[in-house]
Amino acid sequence: MSGGEVAGILVAVFWAILVSFLAVALARLAQTLKATTKLVADVTDQAVPLLADASAAVRSAQTQIDRVDAIASDVQEVTSNASALSTTVASTFGGPLVKVAAFGYGVRRALGGRKETDVPAKSPRRTVIVGRTVPAVRRKRK
Repeated sequence: MSGGEVAGILVAVFWAILVSFLAVALARLAQTLKATTKLVADVTDQAVPLLADASAAVRSAQTQIDRVDAIASDVQEVTSNASALSTTVASTFGGPLVKVAAFGYGVRRALGGRKETDVPAKSPRRTVIVGRTVPAVRRKRK
């Protein structure tokens, strides 16, 4: 065997080893792609029902929001009606009731006949100056 033939055999062996490594790498890549494809298919199968459920939940929430909106508008109308009724009652009965109460107070006061002896004597006023009490001007008794 000559040197060229030995070199040719070595190159062929290296090519064979390189091709076998590439074949193993491609086989593993194919397995990874198959697993990824299966995973994507499983996720898709599970995602479609979840999206349907989410869509149903959103529709239900929209229905409830529409109901709450209707209730809120009814409450607003009731509130405005109650305010109008309160204003009407106050203007209709408020003035006459105040007049009747004032008249009753005046009659009580007139018929009560309060005497000066019934009124309790007022105590003299005191002025407070930073922590101490100073008596007011004392009146001389007659």
